[in-house]
Amino acid sequence: MSRLQGRFHLQQAGFTLAAEFDLPAQGASAIFGPSGAGKSTLLRCIAGLERSPGGYLRLGDELLQDETLGIFVPPYKRRFGFVFQEPRLFSHLSVHGNLEYGYKRVAPGQRTVEWQQVVTLLALQPLLARTVSHLSLGEQQRVAIGRALLSSPRLLLLDEPLASLDEQRKQEIIPYIQRLNHELHLPLLYVSHSLAEILPLAQTLLLLSHGTVVASGPLLEVCSDLRWADSLGALAGAVLETRVASHDHDFGLTQLDLHGQPLYVPLQNAAVGSELRVQVLARNVALILEPPTSATSVLNVLQATVMEIAEAAVDQHAVQVKLDVGAPLLASISRKSLHTLALVPGQRLYVMIKAVSMG
Repeated sequence: MSRLQGRFHLQQAGFTLAAEFDLPAQGASAIFGPSGAGKSTLLRCIAGLERSPGGYLRLGDELLQDETLGIFVPPYKRRFGFVFQEPRLFSHLSVHGNLEYGYKRVAPGQRTVEWQQVVTLLALQPLLARTVSHLSLGEQQRVAIGRALLSSPRLLLLDEPLASLDEQRKQEIIPYIQRLNHELHLPLLYVSHSLAEILPLAQTLLLLSHGTVVASGPLLEVCSDLRWADSLGALAGAVLETRVASHDHDFGLTQLDLHGQPLYVPLQNAAVGSELRVQVLARNVALILEPPTSATSVLNVLQATVMEIAEAAVDQHAVQVKLDVGAPLLASISRKSLHTLALVPGQRLYVMIKAVSMG
């Protein structure tokens, strides 16, 4: 498998980036972390837009940067597409002209992405004759993605491309980004501080904190690893792969199958049998030793086994517990609750899930 490997050390006013990584150069990888963690700076280093003393970057068999050897391939020769937080379109050109700008920069014999392929993929045909000023922000960002694609990149870098959009526009664009990898087989590197954005897109997660790579690996594994719960903070939890079992239109619910256990979520526009990725935050999981004996407003009560209990810091009130519900699940409970329940690895109990986030 081709890899994207890098090492960058960069000092800016009040901030130091010291990041080393090794990611698959296929599928979608996400650089994730809180604001100020250095995500955009790292992406700009990968693109060659920021010069890092001692910087190193290799894509597959090609060495793109090794400052110790005096090697630095400039950005325009790296053949990376870059999509910024703002669309950055040419206001004096039509949508067609903006797209053509990226397309004409590649010789016909070197094109790996074709015009109609991108126009169809991003549903841009109705927009081609329009000027940029007559587009919504969501439409502008689709055009920006299209322009980057038409440069026939071998890697697409997206720097929080949905940051300026409202929630509705985000939900409109995410499916288009999903198709990029599925239909063009183009590796993506996606920066975000929103796990909800990453959830439906990424297979691999690079967790960044204070300019340093804290964790890297498959998204499902990183999110459910107790070692990284503190770095994830309020977003600590588990990402679960489920399958749509049925829809209940009367109550507006979709029943998911989680390894043989039912999980209810708000009604989804997804076919029965299709796969759906969901996130359960650790703070939304409660533990009980016996199943509820009376009716409760919590729909999701699952059988679980305690897998691991994080070391309880004396200066913190909460502790993380890793559970097995057919897949790893995290719960954040108080140290007093841990003492009261007398939890130990291997113990059987039940979890009550108060909320589920959709991918």
